[in-house]
Amino acid sequence: MRISARTQYALRAAAELAAAPPGPVPAERIASSQDIPRRFLDNILLQLRRAGLIESQRGPEGGYWLARPATEITLADIIVVIEGVPSHSERFPGVAGPLADVWSALRAFENETLTEITLAHIASGSLPPLS
Repeated sequence: MRISARTQYALRAAAELAAAPPGPVPAERIASSQDIPRRFLDNILLQLRRAGLIESQRGPEGGYWLARPATEITLADIIVVIEGVPSHSERFPGVAGPLADVWSALRAFENETLTEITLAHIASGSLPPLS
């Protein structure tokens, strides 16, 4: 699996929100603490807000916060918003045919892992046991 810089930034921004105390977190604080270019971050936050993963408030006391508890937002939720849903239906000719099954099994393992890990796990630094 390739994770784009955009997706990595989105995951880092979401982790920052998960670790923050209650209340709005200014985009500038997220950008500086995670070393994310501000204009890039603004676009990512807009995507996450439109997907219903975060909420926002404008103004001097404004900022961003998670729309649901961090225990209910998985890494997969964020990746799907940024990258979209992957469509893989590979078939290989001849003797290489079984490779398609290997790639499919790897994608299934990746998906299982990413749906088990929540933002709460990341924010607490305590990952669940992975199989």
